Formats: sequence, C-alpha cells, structure tokens
Amino acid sequence: MEQQLSVNLTIPIPSDTVLISKVELKELKQQQLYGVYWSMKDLETRINRKHEWIKENILYPSHFRKILDTEHGGFVFYPKTKGQTWSFHALKMADFLDKNFHRIFSS
Repeated sequence: MEQQLSVNLTIPIPSDTVLISKVELKELKQQQLYGVYWSMKDLETRINRKHEWIKENILYPSHFRKILDTEHGGFVFYPKTKGQTWSFHALKMADFLDKNFHRIFSS
C-alpha cells in the first residue's frame, strides 16, 4: 500500500524580489542585446580574449568569415580601410559564440 504526504510550505520572498520562469529570464537577457552593437573592445571583454586571438581564431578563418561578414549577409562589419572600426551585431554574435563554442575553442 502506497502512502502520500501533502505538505504546504510558505517561503518568504523579499519585497524587492520577483520570481520568473527560466524562459522569461532568458528572453529578458536576449532583449538586453536587441539593437546593440559591440565594438572589438566589447567582444574582447565578452570572451576574455585579445583582438589578435579573436581575429586569428574567429574572424579570419574562412569557414567562420563566410557566416560572419556583412559582405556575405552576416552580422560583423569587417573594416576595409584604416580608421574604420569593427562592428558586431550583439545578439547575433552572442548566439554565434554560444552555438560555435566547441568549434572556436577546439582549434
């Protein structure tokens, strides 16, 4: 014979705190990146690597550049002349980094 025990618990939640689902939290975090563009310095901070490493391992290898470069419909502006700066669509770049982590860091 199986027995079940029902218990009601009350957990106090501080008045400055809100409970939301993990899905809602993920959506809120993504919204922080909507309409945001990163500079190379921002990207360095995000992935904790210097621009030389980023260029060598992410931006210039042809298999990534075909995806990233705005010239190919991507979301990274590659400077063409001296004085131009790199520009990264933050939301799409963050998504790319998450999905390709194993490919980026296994090379």
